[in-house]
Amino acid sequence: MQTGSITPILRIFDIDVAQSFYMDYLGFNIDWQHTFGDNFPIYLQISKGDCIIHLSEHFGDASPHSAIRIYWENISLLHSELNVKDYKFAKPQIEKTDWETLELSITDPFSNRLIFWEDA
Repeated sequence: MQTGSITPILRIFDIDVAQSFYMDYLGFNIDWQHTFGDNFPIYLQISKGDCIIHLSEHFGDASPHSAIRIYWENISLLHSELNVKDYKFAKPQIEKTDWETLELSITDPFSNRLIFWEDA
């Protein structure tokens, strides 16, 4: 990890739903997870390549409806990977912005928006 690097925390409400979206659909891996005991909220780190995100069921860790931007080399390849999976709840498309980026925006089941982008 580099000095000054940032790891966003996104609020989730159901680990099974989160796994279906982040791991099965987006292709992230679970690096580690923690609970304080039985019937406690879960906190976990997921990653895909150099992208690291923390997901938390803990009340107060983060607000739903957050948005994060993730730089992604070869956004077309990511788009193709997602299209092949034919996820029932999202069909993201690549858009060219007025500020000269290509962006693929997708909202998770907890109303957090992930914007994958690269320079156009």
